[in-house]
Amino acid sequence: MSTAQGSEGTLEVAFAHAQGLLRDQPALAVEQALEILQLAPGHPGTTLLLGMAQRLAGDATGAVATLAGLAGAQPRHASTQHEYALALSAAGQPAAALAPLRQALVLHPELPDAWRLLGDLYTATGEAAAADAAYARHIRAATRDPRLQVPALALCENRIPEAEALLRRHLKAFPTDVAAIRMLAEVAARLGRNRDAGHLLERCLELAPGFDAARHNYAIILNRQNQPAAALQHLDALLLREPHNPGYRNLKAAVLARIGDCQESIEIYAELLERHPEQPKLWMSYGHALSAAGREPDSIAAYRQCIEQAPAGGEAYWSLANLKTFRFTAAERAAMQLQLAQPELPADDRLHFHFALGKALEDAAEFATAFVQYAAGNHQRRAQIGYSAAQTHALVLRSQSLLTPAFFAARATAGASAPDPIFIVGLPRAGSTLIEQILASHSLVEGTMELPNIINTARTLADRRTGKDTAGYLEVMASLPVAQWRELGERYLAETRIHRQTGRPFFIDKMPNNFLHLGLIRLMLPNAKIIDARRHPMACCFSSFKQHFARGQHFSYDLTDLGRYYGDYVALLAHYDAVFPGQIHRVIYERMIDDTETEVRRLLEYCGLPFEAACLQFHTTQRAVKTASAQQVRQPIFREGLEHWRHFEPWLGALSAALGPVLEAYPEAPAS
Repeated sequence: MSTAQGSEGTLEVAFAHAQGLLRDQPALAVEQALEILQLAPGHPGTTLLLGMAQRLAGDATGAVATLAGLAGAQPRHASTQHEYALALSAAGQPAAALAPLRQALVLHPELPDAWRLLGDLYTATGEAAAADAAYARHIRAATRDPRLQVPALALCENRIPEAEALLRRHLKAFPTDVAAIRMLAEVAARLGRNRDAGHLLERCLELAPGFDAARHNYAIILNRQNQPAAALQHLDALLLREPHNPGYRNLKAAVLARIGDCQESIEIYAELLERHPEQPKLWMSYGHALSAAGREPDSIAAYRQCIEQAPAGGEAYWSLANLKTFRFTAAERAAMQLQLAQPELPADDRLHFHFALGKALEDAAEFATAFVQYAAGNHQRRAQIGYSAAQTHALVLRSQSLLTPAFFAARATAGASAPDPIFIVGLPRAGSTLIEQILASHSLVEGTMELPNIINTARTLADRRTGKDTAGYLEVMASLPVAQWRELGERYLAETRIHRQTGRPFFIDKMPNNFLHLGLIRLMLPNAKIIDARRHPMACCFSSFKQHFARGQHFSYDLTDLGRYYGDYVALLAHYDAVFPGQIHRVIYERMIDDTETEVRRLLEYCGLPFEAACLQFHTTQRAVKTASAQQVRQPIFREGLEHWRHFEPWLGALSAALGPVLEAYPEAPAS
């Protein structure tokens, strides 16, 4: 054997050894590759391996330097272009990564990891539709079984029923095909069946714990299902493997913001924006987190950066308006009017512009034109949702009929005994955030946010009977044994623990819609405190009409719906006042404004808390607040807003008529 042949054989052995080290010991793989390159300078395969090892060892900058020349010399080598894109992305150069990534996909359209990287970049930049398309191509590319090519194509083209039927047929024959299971989970998620998607992804991870794409999907679903603790566990596992993955970090920031951990969320968004500064949706998410943390000037700057990059994006304008204390300039008003004049403006952006411009015109005392904008936004939103005032009324009537004093007396020993929760219920815009801020200023009470757990419990019980009629849970309640009520109460306390970060013994759940489920709360948590936040019906309802809610509150987009909903609320609370006499504390907003100290002392006495002067200086309390009143409760109490609705009174006849005797009897309930 010649010397040259011997050297070549030695290099092959060394190269194979370096490849073996790559995944688990990338730093050693770097050393091995450097030694090979001393013997064979410029060797293409070893240079590629060195770049991969450097990236996996955390030296993204070194990987970029190593691979730049190789990528230029091998423009038609898909693996080189893909690895160069990975290095650029890891080094915080996503824009530069797109060119070699696209080149790799042109050369080799079925590279699964390249499609996943493209999806991750789009996810990090908030381009949801493009990310969905890229992830769908990833699924298709990862599917080597030709029998899955057809459903994968159907999924890519959004032919969901066809994809579902094909996948179910395939999984009946091959039940452990994880690629097919993940595809079926994607089908379920697109249909809004998040629970089904979660079960499928759990099965995926049981079969293939290293299936990172499925784990990422599962974290997304868990976040949608209000399981932030579980979502964070999976994200942290993913970030151990890819600590700078923008898709994982963006999702983690969103989950942290959801549980009120604004500081870490802000830090992640700031870091992502350093790497991806030209991403308007990232700027908007950053603005939301800054606003919740009380950093109003910084949030305004973030929203304006978003507008600068995407002038036709209505949500950023609405986010500014939703600060309540912000005032638009004449130029900004003109910009909104210009956008609304564009016939091709997307419906969601148009909706946000209507609400934002309404706020701008109201601040300028142009009340007639402001109402026109509010009415247009509400009309558009009302057409998008399915709300039935009759169904709400039926739920109230069924509650009054079933949940009687005798019903609760028969279950007197039910529920978890912990006194920790303080529920604040009522209608949105009734002063609940003010009450929360006052209580959260007390040394024994922690403020959280509007928690969906009670509503989710009602839905879970409803599933046992109808699967879709939330009101159906009332009949289920009658059949539950005492022990199960205790389990439901304990589960609520466990699920909400992630929102409690101070160790204080009491915490607030201020989901206003929980007034519909006070019977459920009383059985699950009999020692919880319940506070009813009540405001003048015209002021409260019109304030909701002006507000575009991010989710829920479907009753608020029509004046007649609003009046009927307020009437049902008053009637149901009057029923519970009779069923639980003295156990629900009512705070009348106007009385709180007129005589704050007296009302605060009454509130604390009801909660069994000693008076603390800090509760009167609530506006100085530093905490995350995520509702529309976030900036207002960081100011002292003021009276200016009490009668502000009267500027719009000429156009509120439908609301007044729907309220009927409730309006005349306020603040009491009508005698009937």
